[in-house]
Amino acid sequence: MLKKLKQLFTHTTIYGIGDIATSVVGLLLLPVFTRYLSPTEYGIIALLLSVEAVTKVIFRWGVDSAYLRLSYDYPEREARQRLASTIFFFLVIVNGLLLGIGLTVSPWIATQLFEIPEHVNTLRLVLVNTYVIGLFFLPFQTMRFEQRSRRFATISFSRSALTLVMRLVLVVGIGFGVRGVVLADLVVTTVYALVLGYWYGGLIRAVGSMDMLRGALKFGLPRLPHGIAHQATAVSDRYLLSTLASVSDVGVYAIGASIGLGMKYFTAAFQTAWSPFLFEMMDKHDARDTHRTVATYVFLTLVLLAAGLSALADDLVRILTPDEFHAAATVVPWIAVGVLFQGIYQLTSVGLAITKQTRYYPITTALAAATNITANLTLIPSYGILGAAWANTASYGVLAATGMMFSQRHYPMRYEWGRLLRICAAGVVAYACAQTVPIVPFGAIGNLLVRGVTVCISYVATLMVLRFFSATEIARLRRLFVTRIASTHKSSPLTPDDDEQRELNIP
Repeated sequence: MLKKLKQLFTHTTIYGIGDIATSVVGLLLLPVFTRYLSPTEYGIIALLLSVEAVTKVIFRWGVDSAYLRLSYDYPEREARQRLASTIFFFLVIVNGLLLGIGLTVSPWIATQLFEIPEHVNTLRLVLVNTYVIGLFFLPFQTMRFEQRSRRFATISFSRSALTLVMRLVLVVGIGFGVRGVVLADLVVTTVYALVLGYWYGGLIRAVGSMDMLRGALKFGLPRLPHGIAHQATAVSDRYLLSTLASVSDVGVYAIGASIGLGMKYFTAAFQTAWSPFLFEMMDKHDARDTHRTVATYVFLTLVLLAAGLSALADDLVRILTPDEFHAAATVVPWIAVGVLFQGIYQLTSVGLAITKQTRYYPITTALAAATNITANLTLIPSYGILGAAWANTASYGVLAATGMMFSQRHYPMRYEWGRLLRICAAGVVAYACAQTVPIVPFGAIGNLLVRGVTVCISYVATLMVLRFFSATEIARLRRLFVTRIASTHKSSPLTPDDDEQRELNIP
């Protein structure tokens, strides 16, 4: 089991390192973008991205998850080519019809979102871009199935980095504003469509199978309303803020949300590595033991990240943005807790995927979406962006609770509840300790560093006091530490083998 856990950790690290690096660069560029884009323009961008998020789910029909899951039923390359080709041609034809409809009704959608038709063509560019990236999951899921995490991370990182560069050129350099953000995405999508087509075009052949299509849709279609409801939970607060408050409030909220959602780079990287690991392990005798251990340590990481972001929120926003965006700090802790609940959902709802009980997914997300919309309608008029953040947290709490309930019914798991409660206590103590730190005389950056160190030290210290770590774990960590120190002195830097080198060379 230990070997498998090391493999999961390695792939999670590789999947996440590119996104984390890009996220850091993106945060460092906030002081630039917030001086070229007003809160209202940020609000418009957030609304456009909301359209993209929902449309992306519709354009995938749930078959993105079906393709990964069914790949384990078709290990032969020819069979997977037939599966990929069947899904590809289905999406090209059906989504082409949907795209035509979307382009036609774009003026009406733009009026509903922005109350002015000024960004109709920008919205159309978003729809075209989403149509193309709706096919990207085929090569990316293939990389996950083949456990080519380095290639996956290289492409993801370079794609995100190029997007940031193009946005700088078009928004800051040329002054295209909102349209520059969308054009940058479209240019990068075109480039990577060519790159992925070059590498994985061999997946697509002039073949198809109605049986495979029925199997993919049977698995995936229940996830379509699930995906739509999930995105509605994620983005409805933007639309309701624009309706019940203002587009400028949406922009301020989006800045706070972007910082709080920084945790999602970890959850996304983990989920990318977790699904293939899970499906590969599901028939092993120790699968549940492995899952239980993974759940405990992923939760340990999530709570530390949530406590850290919550404690550092005010300092981060003040460092990164001008005065008109500083109110965003109030929403960061609640968005971070919402991501924590999303991570719990990822960990505890896996039984539904293992047992193919996907019909429960729409129920969980429908309940979460209903909670989100009801809470937003109730809280935004009185509390503005803070009310939207509270609604976000509540909805993801409902998602985690219902997902776990249904999963336990079909795939019972005995979680380490005592240890999980100690983690929660450590997170609360770490946040409280950081909040009591007085303002240091070295400015906002110094204050940020002091609070960050305080969170980490108090978190680990509390876990030690509560005896979270077992004697076996402490001994293993000590051996690992000693081994690392010894290898640092004795070994030269590692060199990737030939396969890894080939994976890192993008044509």
